[in-house]
Order: sequence, then C-alpha cells, then structure tokens
Amino acid sequence: MEQTRVLLVDDHKLLRSTLRMFLESVDGIEVVGEAGCSADAVKEVLNLKPEIVLMDITLPDCDGVETTAQIIRVLPQTKVIAVTMHPEKLYLMKILEAGGVGYVHKSAADRELLQAIERVRQGEVFISPEGVQVMAGQFTHNVSNPPRDVMVQEGTKDVSPEVLSVRERQVLGLLSRGYSCREIGERLFLSTSTIETYKRRLSEKLHLTDRKELVQYTIRHRIFEDL
Repeated sequence: MEQTRVLLVDDHKLLRSTLRMFLESVDGIEVVGEAGCSADAVKEVLNLKPEIVLMDITLPDCDGVETTAQIIRVLPQTKVIAVTMHPEKLYLMKILEAGGVGYVHKSAADRELLQAIERVRQGEVFISPEGVQVMAGQFTHNVSNPPRDVMVQEGTKDVSPEVLSVRERQVLGLLSRGYSCREIGERLFLSTSTIETYKRRLSEKLHLTDRKELVQYTIRHRIFEDL
C-alpha cells in the first residue's frame, strides 16, 4: 500500500507524540516529521515534502492560518488540515481562505481525522457537520456584503457565478462542503460519472484547476446550496 506522508505541526510535544502513535498504528500513513512552531513547519515542508500537514492553530511564533498560507505559497501541492481545539466558528473560514482543505476539532480527532486524511488524499475537502453549519451561517450572515477578494490567482479573471446553471451551483455548493462525487450523485439522484462531468465543467467555466480553488470560489461569491 502506498504511504501517505504526514507532517505534524503542534507546539505541544506530548500532543504530537500521542498523535504520532495513533497515526503510525494505521496502515498507509507515515509520519515523516514534526514541528513545534511556524518557522520549523515551513522548513520541514520544504525539506520533507509531505503530502499532508496536520496544523494546529496556536503556534508560538505565528498562527496556523498564516503558516498554512506560507506553506501553500512555497509548496502549493501540500494539503493542510487544521487539527485544533478552537471551535470552527473562529477559524474554519480563515483556514479555507488560506488554502487549507480540512478542519478537525481535537475532541473529535479519533473519529474524524482518518476520514479527513482519506478524503484529502482523494482531492476532496473535509468539513465536519459542525463546520458545515458554520459555513451556512457565515454565508447567510454575509449574503448582502460584496464578495471579498480571496486568493484569486494573478492574471486570472474571477468569473461571475451568473454563468452557472442551477444544477451547477448545487454541485458546486456540495463540493465545497466536502461531499464526494458519489455522495453528491446520491443526494441529487444522478450517477457518479454525471457529477464528475459537472465538476469538470465547473473547472472549465470558472477557470479553476482543483477542488481547493472551487471552495475558495464559493467563499468569495457566497455560494452555499443547503440541500
């Protein structure tokens, strides 16, 4: 089985050790390193090139949100999952805007972390049920505000969501909530291949290259389809 290379970032050594023991007991996961601060995290990402970084929010030299943004800048293919004691309402949107692809509360790590790693490996975004409610509330609260400019790639035109059909907006909203193509198909009574076609069409219409950018697009334009 191909190993998923994981880097742990947390300023508490005991917590890192506990998390490391838990992950190393799982087939298919290799913990390649640890870091206790932001500067070391960026350095270790460059040295070790992990596929996934498990990121605490509270670090002694720089918070996990900015550290996530730094990691994505220096190694864009790295996938960052926040694993923190902070409630989703404080940092979920900020982590997604910074380029993160998941948010797991430490109190639920035993049942959600492996699911998050597996989904992220497959190119998806992991958002807990609590996080989904936070996103829904955030979009509802800000519906009348103009979109913020969130990580639009330089030289890329940010396409208006008006070009999307109702069904495309539904699929985009569900993709942004972390549902797989199979799960979206089940919810919309469509085949998985049809949803994959919608996903490909969304990427082409919006000039976005991966799922993370699709999520960032929904944040900018307040697209959230609560089916």
